[in-house]
Amino acid sequence: MLKFQGKTALVTGSGTGIGQAIAKKFVENGASVVILGRRPEPLQETSTMLEAIIAEKNSGANVKIFSGVDVADESAMTAMFDALKNENVTVDFIINNAGVSGPVTCFANAPLDDFKSTIGIHLTGTFWGSVQALKVMKEGGKIITISTFFTEERPLEQRPYRFRSPYTASQGAKNRLAECMSWELTDKGIISIATNPGPVHSDRIYKTVYPKAASEFMRVSGFEDLSPTEVEEAKDDLLECIQADGIDKEGIAKTAEKLANGKDVAKLTETFTRLLEQIQKLAGKIQNNTSHMIADQQFLKQSQVAESVLNLCDDEIAKILNGKVIPGDRVFYPVKPHIGTTTPGVHQPDFSGKSIVFTVDGTDSIDAERVKFLASHVEKNGGKSACFISESTPKEIQDDISASCHSHIVDIKNPEEVQRWLNTAKTNLGEVLAVVHLTGKLPQIGKLTELNRSGWEELIAKFITTPATVGQQALEHFVPGGAKDPRLYKDAKGAMMIIGPDLPSGRKVSGTQRAQVEVFRGALRPFTTTVNQELSDVLKSKARIFTVFPGSVTGAEPNNENIAQALNFLVSDNAASSSEVTFCVDEAR
Repeated sequence: MLKFQGKTALVTGSGTGIGQAIAKKFVENGASVVILGRRPEPLQETSTMLEAIIAEKNSGANVKIFSGVDVADESAMTAMFDALKNENVTVDFIINNAGVSGPVTCFANAPLDDFKSTIGIHLTGTFWGSVQALKVMKEGGKIITISTFFTEERPLEQRPYRFRSPYTASQGAKNRLAECMSWELTDKGIISIATNPGPVHSDRIYKTVYPKAASEFMRVSGFEDLSPTEVEEAKDDLLECIQADGIDKEGIAKTAEKLANGKDVAKLTETFTRLLEQIQKLAGKIQNNTSHMIADQQFLKQSQVAESVLNLCDDEIAKILNGKVIPGDRVFYPVKPHIGTTTPGVHQPDFSGKSIVFTVDGTDSIDAERVKFLASHVEKNGGKSACFISESTPKEIQDDISASCHSHIVDIKNPEEVQRWLNTAKTNLGEVLAVVHLTGKLPQIGKLTELNRSGWEELIAKFITTPATVGQQALEHFVPGGAKDPRLYKDAKGAMMIIGPDLPSGRKVSGTQRAQVEVFRGALRPFTTTVNQELSDVLKSKARIFTVFPGSVTGAEPNNENIAQALNFLVSDNAASSSEVTFCVDEAR
């Protein structure tokens, strides 16, 4: 008997790359596999390869193909698992592998639709695939989620991944989701583990991520006489001109002809050629710098990642590692300490002539009291405040806030509406000194894994995409036109603070409750760190986005005065030079 003979593994994104390597390793060890992905051709080629291995091993295993299945597509994923259930297939291992690079650009320039799509594939795809998989799993089943080392934190250290804000947000949440599922699925006897393999040899990283990151550096820093917009317009076509044996000069000439806009085509061709050469050089430097943070300076092979995944599927190892995120990583990645507790004390600022805008997606009366406390803090120190309350906030909370604060009910999920109301606040109340977004608390739920799709997506909007929407519009308000012309960010000021979600309070807080909140905190920590590294190190800006997490692991009640002090610090000159950007203001440790 081969080790996994008689077992079945389902691997998402298994037509190419790491997913294909994992499926191959499973069949080599006797398992049947379910492979799925968006494109039928790679899946068919993979199936042919797997069938040959099965025949060689004489294991009696089989391969099932589900093509045209995007893990972000609710109906496609649901239908696939329903089909498996109807065929009485028991799936022993779910490998959450599918992913995309997402937009590789500064957060200010990342299209929100692309941001949401990346979250949808990486995070929602992992969630929904795991939840639907429960239909065909039994006790002893294992859910293995592949994430990235960039989202993991050491004590007081959160790793940024510049130009990858939606990627880091979704991956950070995936790690915490894996932990949360280990709590929630204990009664079913199902194990959940995440693994962060570190840098892996792949076409995606060599042909997409590194060259696009290098292109973004060129857009921001400038190249010869090209404007940032010209670099942006040319980069995708130019990257297609990178070939194994050099560069496609004819393709570069066609790109120059397409984008000439009255310029000399021959001269522009020469400029684009030098730009592409510089992109290649910088991409190689990024790769080299990363490798030198690894002891043996070697990226992992895809087969090595596959081997580690199968080790996690071993019954005894899985029991030991249930709920863990492993390995920590192989990369020594030195960063500044981005996580703090209370903010440094500053002299109470005078808000006279300035306004603070609050955007609120409240959950309960505690959120309402917090908004009112902070608005009062601003006004008693000379400033003016405006509260833009989400339409999704419960009516009684809307009314409670409106009774005490200058407020409007606003669709804060709509970027155009957010920008319009920020401009209105500036016109009517004075210069907007800061934008403060309150996510509200996590609503009381039994288990995340028992949510329907709409319930999950409401949480994604509340704690990830809406804060990102408000954050991007706040940056655009502070630096008009900065998304397309990053040069405008240099030395520009502006401040935004995301507050929440709170840790649960009380004497009897369960591990499950804490783990649920950490899923969404796990998204905001690397997101905030990544955006601030772009603002400070890449854009040379004094604008900042901070995140404040109220509450304590001891279950103590949050103190709104601590948040007010964080606001004081945020609008001070000291904030622009602070390496700490996420504050757990009620923690003593």
